[in-house]
Amino acid sequence: MTQTPDPLGSDETLFTVTPTWKAAYPRAHAGVLVMHGASNPARHAELERHKANLESELRERYAGLDRAGLLQNPTLKAYDEHYRRFKKTYHVQLQLESILFKGRSIPAVAALVEAMFMAEMDTLLLTAGHDLDTVRLPLTLDAATGKESYILLRGEPQTPKAGDMLIRDREGIVSNIVYGPDQRTQINAQTRNAVFTVYAPEGISPEAIETHLAEIQANVQLIAPAARVGLLGIFGAQ
Repeated sequence: MTQTPDPLGSDETLFTVTPTWKAAYPRAHAGVLVMHGASNPARHAELERHKANLESELRERYAGLDRAGLLQNPTLKAYDEHYRRFKKTYHVQLQLESILFKGRSIPAVAALVEAMFMAEMDTLLLTAGHDLDTVRLPLTLDAATGKESYILLRGEPQTPKAGDMLIRDREGIVSNIVYGPDQRTQINAQTRNAVFTVYAPEGISPEAIETHLAEIQANVQLIAPAARVGLLGIFGAQ
């Protein structure tokens, strides 16, 4: 585990890992980035320019590849192996395919969410974003029993698949790998303090997670230059 906490705060205590998760995923990791003093405008001109440049770069980076070719990417392969356990397809891969093969753009949503999406498309690491002020700390990384339930972003109840990774707070689940983030803690127009969590199954290095979190940080500070890091941490079984 590595952590870079804000010496002025106590955010380093906000994330815990259960023995159940450690036993189920001994070679996996999770990353956490807390940003304080952010802003979340509906659009941000400089972020839009960065997004357009990234989309062009992605099309150049993966030019000539089909789906089978994309799956030779070690990061996509790691997530594909996890998702296939649950008979699902990695949705970041599907979003990348829509950009590469269908000419679509990174979704146009509020700026903080786009900052996260952009980093996801660049590094391919699965990330969930939350309004920190709605989270009942601490956050806990665990493995699902198959009996839990939570409300998805679109407002529907969902039971995570048994054995899948999930993150919960004191009130309930805030995200899981296969089904994504919850509605209760979603980033909104008033969000000023945000937490981004990264699920990294076996095959994703801590260095890759750190690079990804640093990219989200840079994107957030493009929107809000005064935003500061409360925690940048990487957690594993060791």
